[in-house]
Amino acid sequence: MTKPPAVLPIEALVDVADIVVECAPGKLVRSIVAPFVTSGRIAVVVSVGALLDNEDLIELARRNGGQIVVPTGALIGLDAVTAAAVGTIHSVRMVTRKPPLGLAGAPYIVEHNIDIEGITEPLRVFEGAARDAAKGFPANLNVAVALSLAGIGPDRTTLEIWADPTVTRNTHRVEVESDSARFSMSIENIPSENPKTGMITALSVIACLRKLRAPLRVGT
Repeated sequence: MTKPPAVLPIEALVDVADIVVECAPGKLVRSIVAPFVTSGRIAVVVSVGALLDNEDLIELARRNGGQIVVPTGALIGLDAVTAAAVGTIHSVRMVTRKPPLGLAGAPYIVEHNIDIEGITEPLRVFEGAARDAAKGFPANLNVAVALSLAGIGPDRTTLEIWADPTVTRNTHRVEVESDSARFSMSIENIPSENPKTGMITALSVIACLRKLRAPLRVGT
């Protein structure tokens, strides 16, 4: 059997792989995910915010026996949120603080002419629903969409985003009120070479892939 080349065009991936890991710009998510779930295979989606514009991919996976997997990424506690969602979640609120460089160039920042260069104290640049945050900060807030999909959805999950020159790590704090538990969680992620995302996101994908075939799976 001829060994496939190390680099393939997107449209050829489905012919040689059982699992695809998407870590591309959101506009490419559909072209990567659709062939795999249509073929009953697994697509691990990192640009989870793009799923909000391609929700039919979930139905496509259901009809064909495929699966879309969203790794935990840069957040903690999604297991607890998923469990609470089996009951009733009353509210989910997330506050994100990032060094200004990590938010520079985001569409929302540009469109609203928000000046975050040279600020010397924290500046709140966004407050609203996770769905709107995903559109305004597509390279920054996939974590908020993952949280919303685990819980009460992108329209009821509320979010604050701060450009904060006093922090050096991407910081997320989540507060959940439900009929089964009240809990909060906080994580400070070390940025990767890309200041818009953290090192732990890549490690989360590796852990997710290992868990798919592990003889012992820990966590919901």
